[in-house]
Amino acid sequence: MPLPLPPLSLYVHVPWCVRKCPYCDFNSHASPASLPEAEYIAALLRDLDEDLRWVADRPVQSMFVGGGTPSLFSAEAYQQLMTGLKERLVFAPDAEITLEANPGTVEHGRFEGYREAGINRISLGIQSFDPEQLQKLGRIHGRDEARRAIQSVKDAGFDNFNLDLMHGLPGQTVEGALDDLRQALAFNPPHLSWYQLTIEPNTAFYRQPPVLPEDDALWTIQEAGQALLAEHGLVQYEVSAYSAGRPARHNLNYWQFGDYLGIGAGAHGKVTTAEGVFRYRKTRLPKDYLAAAPQGLARVGPEQVADDELLFEFMMNALRLKEGVNSQLFAERTGLAIATVQDKIQDLQRRSLLEDRADRWQCTPTGYNHLNAVLGLLS
Repeated sequence: MPLPLPPLSLYVHVPWCVRKCPYCDFNSHASPASLPEAEYIAALLRDLDEDLRWVADRPVQSMFVGGGTPSLFSAEAYQQLMTGLKERLVFAPDAEITLEANPGTVEHGRFEGYREAGINRISLGIQSFDPEQLQKLGRIHGRDEARRAIQSVKDAGFDNFNLDLMHGLPGQTVEGALDDLRQALAFNPPHLSWYQLTIEPNTAFYRQPPVLPEDDALWTIQEAGQALLAEHGLVQYEVSAYSAGRPARHNLNYWQFGDYLGIGAGAHGKVTTAEGVFRYRKTRLPKDYLAAAPQGLARVGPEQVADDELLFEFMMNALRLKEGVNSQLFAERTGLAIATVQDKIQDLQRRSLLEDRADRWQCTPTGYNHLNAVLGLLS
């Protein structure tokens, strides 16, 4: 029996940055002197044409433009992109359309242009308000630029925006981490992504690791920060996501194992068909993508996701949610019977790491604080 089609989202990748940050392991590349905006937008639309067979009349519920630094592109470029997308796709009337922006790459008035183009949510990569930490992180903006960018987002009429902040930074104290949060909270953000710096392979920090806070200090930062966020009405609904009633719908679709098309250099997609669940990716290097996409040759895959991978990937995403997930969604989104995972669920319950309440799988507080261990028992 074919799987019911889940909600559909769209991810668009813009691969260029002013420079590569030492902690970043995303597909980002130093921008050329002149960005090929028109050429890249045309490539994105031609790339999408190759993926339209998976839409199946579904409206796009959310769209996320990530990078790289998407705010390097002009408002005119996004106007052209949105026009082309709407010629090919139907967007839900309340579709969430997010653009990532860097405070150091947004000129005065550009947010108004993004809004006119159809962007209705901004995600600002602040990371820290501490000038010394910003320098260590290789960011091209300072504290004042960050503040001005946030205010510009609000002045442009965006009532839905996210601020990205890191904690556990090199040499960071508890008070330093809380000061970053207080400065962000002063702008009353409806959503905040607050996550611990981790050292990833293939980054400058991996090759020359900075000295990070000890585990005890990291735990103290985490507890104190969560308490401060809760005091200001930002409720944790995912491992690193806090919201005042405006959760990130695009990310929720990932965590609930929905479908998403991926266009742009290095973008990934996941789609459901009558044959099962498939994943694919796009050519990674910008120059190769620009050459391949117009010819319809940018996609690698699709490859069907095996049953054991489906089980793990569903649980890896769903259990990130503070409230867990309805167990029936497991069967709907994977095509697997609940019985295939029941032994592992019961084992986690015996270890007091998971609750199964009214057909809802949810980590206990202990399980949520040791999510990697939970996932290890599911692999």
